[in-house]
Amino acid sequence: MQVFDLSGRVALVTGGNGGIGLGMAKGLASAGARVAIAGRSADKLKAARAALGPETIALEGDLSDAETPRRLIDAVLEQAGRLDILINNAGLNLRRAPEDIAAAEWDALFAVNARAALLCAQAAYPAMRRQGGGKIVNVASIAVQFGSQRVAAYAASKAALLALTRSLAQGWAADNIQVNAILPGWVDTEMTRAARADRPGLAERVLARVPAHRWGTPEDFAGVAVFLASRASDFMTGGSLTLDGGYSIDG
Repeated sequence: MQVFDLSGRVALVTGGNGGIGLGMAKGLASAGARVAIAGRSADKLKAARAALGPETIALEGDLSDAETPRRLIDAVLEQAGRLDILINNAGLNLRRAPEDIAAAEWDALFAVNARAALLCAQAAYPAMRRQGGGKIVNVASIAVQFGSQRVAAYAASKAALLALTRSLAQGWAADNIQVNAILPGWVDTEMTRAARADRPGLAERVLARVPAHRWGTPEDFAGVAVFLASRASDFMTGGSLTLDGGYSIDG
């Protein structure tokens, strides 16, 4: 369908060199978009670019640095000439009991999970407004709906990202910029493998609760990324889509 066609569009996916980000980048590329991916690991960027194709723009950067978001956006505009889609996917996790979270750890998590999304959106806004519109997708988490003693900082930062999504949607609707969020559940990535190693029996408990009886995969996010980046979602803004195989049905 033409409403899902992203030909001629340019997308930036932060954290697009692995996991959910790479799954979404593949979806956008398959729909015709030229994709830029950003990440901290040069080796992972190289591998992801090989998987996505030679037209892919690979940008190395650490989003804990407040100067990085504007540098990434400027690089995409310089190399591709425009920016239509921004997916704020980069994120960190911290597995720590609430009483043991240090202030510096809290700040470091919020710097990447929440602040960087705002700064990337701010840097992208002028170009999107000049072009007559754009799409911003923020990757939050079903952790915003569930309490967990081991991921208090992570859940709080993702809740902040969800609130930011709604505020940006309100502020930029008149500029034809739609801002929405994705709430992933338990997905098989490097981050969740670490969680499984930390919590024996976690994999089995997740499978017992998910009606789909499987963990999610990065490929499960390709289609929703295309939907939220395309004309198919032009009347959706400030919303969120949960992709968790049904995990949160009983939440």
